[in-house]
Amino acid sequence: MEEGRTRRRRLPDWMRMEMPRGETYSRVKNLVQKNHLHTICTSGKCPNIGECWNAGTATFMILGDICTRACKFCNVKTGRPLSPDPEEPRRLAESVKLMGIRHCVITSVDRDDLPDLGASFWAETIRTVKKINPEVTIETLIPDFQGREALLQQVIDAGPEVISHNVETVRRLTPEVRNKNIYDRSLKVLQYISSRGVITKSGIMLGLGETREEVLETMDDLLDAGCQVMTIGQYLQPSPRHYPVKEYVRPGTFSGYKTIGLDKGFQFVESSPLVRSSYHAEKHIHAVVTVNGRS
Repeated sequence: MEEGRTRRRRLPDWMRMEMPRGETYSRVKNLVQKNHLHTICTSGKCPNIGECWNAGTATFMILGDICTRACKFCNVKTGRPLSPDPEEPRRLAESVKLMGIRHCVITSVDRDDLPDLGASFWAETIRTVKKINPEVTIETLIPDFQGREALLQQVIDAGPEVISHNVETVRRLTPEVRNKNIYDRSLKVLQYISSRGVITKSGIMLGLGETREEVLETMDDLLDAGCQVMTIGQYLQPSPRHYPVKEYVRPGTFSGYKTIGLDKGFQFVESSPLVRSSYHAEKHIHAVVTVNGRS
Protein backbone atom coordinates (compact mmCIF):
# COMPACT_ATOMS: atom_id res chain seq x y z
CA MET A 1 0.00 0.00 0.00
CA GLU A 2 1.31 3.44 -0.92
CA GLU A 3 2.28 5.69 1.95
CA GLY A 4 -0.44 8.23 2.77
CA ARG A 5 -3.29 6.13 1.45
CA THR A 6 -6.03 5.31 3.91
CA ARG A 7 -6.58 1.62 4.56
CA ARG A 8 -10.27 0.82 4.26
CA ARG A 9 -11.60 -1.21 7.14
CA ARG A 10 -13.32 -4.50 6.53
CA LEU A 11 -17.02 -4.38 7.29
CA PRO A 12 -18.04 -6.23 10.47
CA ASP A 13 -20.65 -8.95 10.25
CA TRP A 14 -23.49 -6.69 11.37
CA MET A 15 -22.86 -4.35 8.39
CA ARG A 16 -23.14 -7.02 5.70
CA MET A 17 -25.92 -6.34 3.20
CA GLU A 18 -27.65 -8.49 0.60
CA MET A 19 -27.38 -7.50 -3.04
CA PRO A 20 -30.58 -5.77 -4.18
CA ARG A 21 -32.75 -7.93 -6.38
CA GLY A 22 -36.36 -8.92 -6.92
CA GLU A 23 -39.21 -8.16 -9.32
CA THR A 24 -40.38 -5.01 -7.53
CA TYR A 25 -36.81 -3.72 -7.21
CA SER A 26 -36.34 -4.14 -10.97
CA ARG A 27 -39.63 -2.39 -11.72
CA VAL A 28 -38.76 0.61 -9.56
CA LYS A 29 -35.26 0.78 -11.04
CA ASN A 30 -36.64 0.74 -14.58
CA LEU A 31 -39.25 3.37 -13.74
CA VAL A 32 -36.64 5.70 -12.24
CA GLN A 33 -34.39 5.30 -15.29
CA LYS A 34 -37.20 5.66 -17.81
CA ASN A 35 -38.32 8.96 -16.29
CA HIS A 36 -34.77 10.30 -16.00
CA LEU A 37 -35.08 10.72 -12.24
CA HIS A 38 -32.33 10.82 -9.64
CA THR A 39 -32.53 9.08 -6.28
CA ILE A 40 -30.32 9.42 -3.24
CA CYS A 41 -30.69 5.65 -3.01
CA THR A 42 -28.24 5.27 -5.90
CA SER A 43 -26.26 8.52 -5.70
CA GLY A 44 -25.63 8.04 -1.98
CA LYS A 45 -25.01 4.27 -2.22
CA CYS A 46 -27.70 3.62 0.38
CA PRO A 47 -27.37 0.16 1.98
CA ASN A 48 -31.16 -0.19 2.20
CA ILE A 49 -31.88 0.26 -1.50
CA GLY A 50 -33.02 -3.34 -1.95
CA GLU A 51 -35.38 -3.31 1.03
CA CYS A 52 -36.89 0.06 0.19
CA TRP A 53 -37.26 -0.44 -3.55
CA ASN A 54 -38.78 -3.87 -3.02
CA ALA A 55 -41.31 -2.13 -0.78
CA GLY A 56 -42.09 0.21 -3.68
CA THR A 57 -40.53 3.29 -2.09
CA ALA A 58 -37.63 5.54 -3.08
CA THR A 59 -36.12 8.83 -2.01
CA PHE A 60 -36.15 11.11 -5.03
CA MET A 61 -33.42 13.69 -5.52
CA ILE A 62 -34.41 16.83 -7.41
CA LEU A 63 -32.42 19.65 -9.03
CA GLY A 64 -30.00 17.25 -10.70
CA ASP A 65 -27.30 15.03 -9.32
CA ILE A 66 -24.41 17.52 -9.10
CA CYS A 67 -23.95 19.37 -5.81
CA THR A 68 -22.29 22.77 -5.36
CA ARG A 69 -20.77 21.65 -2.06
CA ALA A 70 -18.20 18.96 -1.35
CA CYS A 71 -18.89 17.42 2.04
CA LYS A 72 -16.24 14.86 2.86
CA PHE A 73 -18.73 12.11 3.76
CA CYS A 74 -21.01 12.38 0.73
CA ASN A 75 -20.88 10.34 -2.48
CA VAL A 76 -22.96 12.78 -4.55
CA LYS A 77 -21.02 14.35 -7.42
CA THR A 78 -19.64 17.87 -6.93
CA GLY A 79 -19.21 20.51 -9.61
CA ARG A 80 -21.16 22.98 -11.73
CA PRO A 81 -24.77 21.77 -11.97
CA LEU A 82 -26.94 21.97 -15.06
CA SER A 83 -29.91 24.31 -15.15
CA PRO A 84 -32.99 22.92 -13.37
CA ASP A 85 -35.21 20.78 -15.59
CA PRO A 86 -38.69 22.39 -15.69
CA GLU A 87 -40.25 19.01 -16.51
CA GLU A 88 -38.76 17.24 -13.48
CA PRO A 89 -41.60 18.01 -11.01
CA ARG A 90 -44.19 16.55 -13.40
CA ARG A 91 -42.12 13.45 -14.16
CA LEU A 92 -41.52 12.85 -10.48
CA ALA A 93 -45.19 13.29 -9.61
CA GLU A 94 -46.28 10.88 -12.33
CA SER A 95 -43.69 8.33 -11.20
CA VAL A 96 -45.03 8.54 -7.64
CA LYS A 97 -48.48 7.74 -9.03
CA LEU A 98 -47.26 4.81 -11.12
CA MET A 99 -45.32 3.37 -8.18
CA GLY A 100 -48.36 3.59 -5.91
CA ILE A 101 -46.38 5.46 -3.26
CA ARG A 102 -48.34 6.67 -0.24
CA HIS A 103 -45.50 8.52 1.49
CA CYS A 104 -43.01 10.26 -0.76
CA VAL A 105 -39.54 11.36 0.34
CA ILE A 106 -37.80 14.12 -1.63
CA THR A 107 -34.29 15.49 -1.19
CA SER A 108 -31.95 17.56 -3.33
CA VAL A 109 -28.39 18.55 -3.95
CA ASP A 110 -27.28 21.96 -2.71
CA ARG A 111 -27.79 24.60 -5.39
CA ASP A 112 -25.81 27.59 -4.16
CA ASP A 113 -25.50 28.61 -7.81
CA LEU A 114 -29.18 29.61 -8.05
CA PRO A 115 -30.45 33.03 -6.88
CA ASP A 116 -33.03 31.41 -4.58
CA LEU A 117 -30.86 28.31 -3.92
CA GLY A 118 -33.59 26.16 -5.49
CA ALA A 119 -36.39 27.05 -3.02
CA SER A 120 -39.00 27.90 -5.66
CA PHE A 121 -38.26 24.66 -7.53
CA TRP A 122 -38.67 22.77 -4.27
CA ALA A 123 -42.07 24.40 -3.69
CA GLU A 124 -43.21 23.69 -7.25
CA THR A 125 -42.18 20.04 -6.95
CA ILE A 126 -44.07 19.54 -3.69
CA ARG A 127 -47.23 21.17 -5.06
CA THR A 128 -47.07 19.17 -8.30
CA VAL A 129 -46.68 15.86 -6.45
CA LYS A 130 -49.64 16.72 -4.23
CA LYS A 131 -51.78 17.86 -7.16
CA ILE A 132 -51.28 14.63 -9.09
CA ASN A 133 -51.28 12.48 -5.91
CA PRO A 134 -53.71 14.17 -3.48
CA GLU A 135 -53.59 11.29 -0.98
CA VAL A 136 -49.78 11.17 -0.77
CA THR A 137 -47.93 12.54 2.25
CA ILE A 138 -44.51 14.08 1.72
CA GLU A 139 -41.28 14.26 3.65
CA THR A 140 -38.65 16.72 2.44
CA LEU A 141 -34.97 16.36 3.32
CA ILE A 142 -33.78 19.88 2.57
CA PRO A 143 -30.45 21.70 2.41
CA ASP A 144 -29.89 24.63 4.77
CA PHE A 145 -30.74 27.32 2.16
CA GLN A 146 -27.93 29.28 3.84
CA GLY A 147 -30.30 29.82 6.75
CA ARG A 148 -32.50 32.25 4.78
CA GLU A 149 -35.92 32.11 6.43
CA ALA A 150 -37.82 33.44 3.40
CA LEU A 151 -36.55 30.49 1.35
CA LEU A 152 -37.37 28.00 4.10
CA GLN A 153 -40.87 29.47 4.24
CA GLN A 154 -41.40 28.73 0.54
CA VAL A 155 -40.91 25.04 1.27
CA ILE A 156 -43.08 25.18 4.39
CA ASP A 157 -45.89 26.94 2.52
CA ALA A 158 -45.94 24.16 -0.10
CA GLY A 159 -47.27 21.90 2.66
CA PRO A 160 -45.00 18.88 3.23
CA GLU A 161 -46.01 16.88 6.30
CA VAL A 162 -42.42 16.34 7.50
CA ILE A 163 -39.37 18.54 6.94
CA SER A 164 -35.97 17.04 7.66
CA HIS A 165 -32.56 18.69 7.73
CA ASN A 166 -29.56 16.72 8.94
CA VAL A 167 -26.85 18.09 11.19
CA GLU A 168 -24.93 14.96 10.08
CA THR A 169 -22.40 14.92 12.95
CA VAL A 170 -21.53 16.50 16.29
CA ARG A 171 -20.49 20.13 16.66
CA ARG A 172 -16.73 19.46 17.02
CA LEU A 173 -16.48 17.39 13.83
CA THR A 174 -18.66 19.62 11.64
CA PRO A 175 -15.78 21.74 10.23
CA GLU A 176 -13.91 18.55 9.25
CA VAL A 177 -16.83 16.72 7.68
CA ARG A 178 -19.25 19.24 6.19
CA ASN A 179 -18.41 21.80 3.53
CA LYS A 180 -19.99 25.26 3.87
CA ASN A 181 -22.36 23.87 6.47
CA ILE A 182 -22.42 25.34 9.95
CA TYR A 183 -23.72 23.38 12.94
CA ASP A 184 -25.51 26.32 14.55
CA ARG A 185 -27.00 27.36 11.22
CA SER A 186 -28.53 23.91 10.87
CA LEU A 187 -29.99 24.19 14.37
CA LYS A 188 -31.53 27.56 13.47
CA VAL A 189 -33.03 26.01 10.32
CA LEU A 190 -34.63 23.26 12.40
CA GLN A 191 -35.82 25.74 14.99
CA TYR A 192 -37.51 27.88 12.35
CA ILE A 193 -39.23 24.87 10.79
CA SER A 194 -40.49 23.55 14.13
CA SER A 195 -41.74 27.02 15.11
CA ARG A 196 -44.08 26.83 12.11
CA GLY A 197 -45.74 23.67 13.46
CA VAL A 198 -44.23 21.18 10.99
CA ILE A 199 -42.95 17.78 12.10
CA THR A 200 -39.21 18.37 12.24
CA LYS A 201 -36.56 15.71 11.79
CA SER A 202 -32.77 15.45 11.78
CA GLY A 203 -30.06 12.81 11.77
CA ILE A 204 -26.43 12.07 12.48
CA MET A 205 -23.86 9.47 11.48
CA LEU A 206 -21.69 7.58 13.95
CA GLY A 207 -18.17 6.33 13.43
CA LEU A 208 -16.58 9.65 12.51
CA GLY A 209 -14.71 10.00 15.80
CA GLU A 210 -17.48 11.42 17.98
CA THR A 211 -17.72 10.65 21.70
CA ARG A 212 -20.75 9.44 23.63
CA GLU A 213 -20.94 12.77 25.44
CA GLU A 214 -20.97 14.62 22.11
CA VAL A 215 -23.80 12.43 20.78
CA LEU A 216 -25.88 13.18 23.88
CA GLU A 217 -25.12 16.89 23.54
CA THR A 218 -26.28 16.76 19.93
CA MET A 219 -29.53 15.14 21.04
CA ASP A 220 -30.08 17.99 23.50
CA ASP A 221 -29.31 20.58 20.83
CA LEU A 222 -31.83 19.01 18.45
CA LEU A 223 -34.51 18.84 21.12
CA ASP A 224 -33.90 22.48 22.05
CA ALA A 225 -34.42 23.32 18.35
CA GLY A 226 -37.83 21.58 18.44
CA CYS A 227 -36.79 18.46 16.56
CA GLN A 228 -39.17 15.54 17.13
CA VAL A 229 -37.68 12.74 15.04
CA MET A 230 -34.03 11.65 15.00
CA THR A 231 -32.17 9.11 12.89
CA ILE A 232 -28.79 7.63 13.84
CA GLY A 233 -26.81 5.41 11.49
CA GLN A 234 -23.31 4.16 10.79
CA TYR A 235 -21.11 6.22 8.47
CA LEU A 236 -19.75 4.23 5.54
CA GLN A 237 -16.83 5.64 3.57
CA PRO A 238 -17.96 5.80 -0.09
CA SER A 239 -14.40 5.75 -1.48
CA PRO A 240 -10.78 6.11 -0.31
CA ARG A 241 -10.90 9.86 -1.04
CA HIS A 242 -13.74 10.41 1.43
CA TYR A 243 -13.52 10.96 5.17
CA PRO A 244 -12.28 7.74 6.82
CA VAL A 245 -14.35 5.58 9.14
CA LYS A 246 -12.89 5.83 12.63
CA GLU A 247 -15.09 3.13 14.19
CA TYR A 248 -17.80 0.64 13.34
CA VAL A 249 -20.22 1.15 16.19
CA ARG A 250 -21.85 -1.99 17.58
CA PRO A 251 -25.62 -2.54 17.30
CA GLY A 252 -26.02 -2.48 21.09
CA THR A 253 -24.69 1.07 21.21
CA PHE A 254 -27.24 2.16 18.62
CA SER A 255 -30.01 0.52 20.66
CA GLY A 256 -28.80 2.36 23.73
CA TYR A 257 -28.92 5.71 21.95
CA LYS A 258 -32.48 4.98 20.81
CA THR A 259 -33.57 4.40 24.40
CA ILE A 260 -31.78 7.54 25.60
CA GLY A 261 -33.28 9.61 22.78
CA LEU A 262 -36.82 8.50 23.57
CA ASP A 263 -36.25 9.12 27.29
CA LYS A 264 -34.97 12.62 26.50
CA GLY A 265 -38.14 13.44 24.62
CA PHE A 266 -37.91 12.57 20.92
CA GLN A 267 -41.20 11.27 19.57
CA PHE A 268 -39.48 8.80 17.24
CA VAL A 269 -35.89 7.54 17.02
CA GLU A 270 -34.49 5.29 14.27
CA SER A 271 -31.11 4.04 15.45
CA SER A 272 -29.19 1.10 14.03
CA PRO A 273 -26.09 0.63 11.87
CA LEU A 274 -27.90 0.58 8.52
CA VAL A 275 -30.33 3.42 9.26
CA ARG A 276 -30.32 6.32 6.81
CA SER A 277 -32.36 9.53 6.83
CA SER A 278 -35.33 8.17 4.92
CA TYR A 279 -35.32 4.66 6.39
CA HIS A 280 -38.87 3.77 7.48
CA ALA A 281 -39.80 7.39 6.77
CA GLU A 282 -43.45 6.39 6.41
CA LYS A 283 -43.53 5.80 10.18
CA HIS A 284 -42.24 9.26 11.03
CA ILE A 285 -45.34 10.95 9.65
CA HIS A 286 -47.12 9.70 12.78
CA ALA A 287 -44.76 11.52 15.16
CA VAL A 288 -46.71 13.55 17.70
CA VAL A 289 -46.38 17.28 17.09
CA THR A 290 -45.35 18.84 20.43
CA VAL A 291 -43.43 21.87 19.20
CA ASN A 292 -45.18 24.29 21.49
CA GLY A 293 -45.32 21.96 24.46
CA ARG A 294 -41.73 20.74 24.58
CA SER A 295 -39.94 21.60 27.80
